[in-house]
Amino acid sequence: MKILVVEDEKLLVKGIKFNLEQEGYSVVAAFDGEEAIRLAHDETIDLILLDLMLPKVDGFTVCRTIRGFSNVPIIMLTAKSEDIDKILGLEYGADDYITKPFNIREVTARIKAILRRVNPVQKGEKDKLIISGDITLDYNFRRVVIKDNVIELTSKEFDLLELFMRNPGKVYTRENLLDIAWGFDYPGDVRTVDVHIRRLREKIENNPAEPMYIRTKWGVGYYYKND
Repeated sequence: MKILVVEDEKLLVKGIKFNLEQEGYSVVAAFDGEEAIRLAHDETIDLILLDLMLPKVDGFTVCRTIRGFSNVPIIMLTAKSEDIDKILGLEYGADDYITKPFNIREVTARIKAILRRVNPVQKGEKDKLIISGDITLDYNFRRVVIKDNVIELTSKEFDLLELFMRNPGKVYTRENLLDIAWGFDYPGDVRTVDVHIRRLREKIENNPAEPMYIRTKWGVGYYYKND
């Protein structure tokens, strides 16, 4: 597994690189936004750790640009603690965020959790494809097709859609979804879920304002309607 670390503080990169290599990962580094975009485009990257405050091109722009050609999982690293920065990171396509200063064990735990979901243990034959209406979810290739069109989803969006499609009609609270898709130790709040649900609806629904598939149970949470 190859991880791209995008951070302009070289001493911090050195520490992250050492610890990740101890876990068996291959690590490449970029010290500015332009280099990050180039490496993400030219190399096979399995996950990106992306700082927000970067020279040349900021982290938000880097994330949005990479999302134009890749669904590689992105974890944002930021010294900013304001909620708006976290929400913006998710809006631009990040899968997760970690606020500095952080414990390297937390970083490695988040990486492992995301990569487990992106590269799951093979399931039985009957679980490989889930078909619901115009939506076909291919579990093996983590691909979603709607009316012969491949829909580009981030890893978290795919995880949420798979959970919904495997359990049609079941209502999940925001806290349920946060625990299942992000993990019980995830320090984020329920607005993280709302952002991902909105983005997922924008990609799979004909009219996101009146969704056919991912419905809202007012005062409770979300559920999948299998029409």
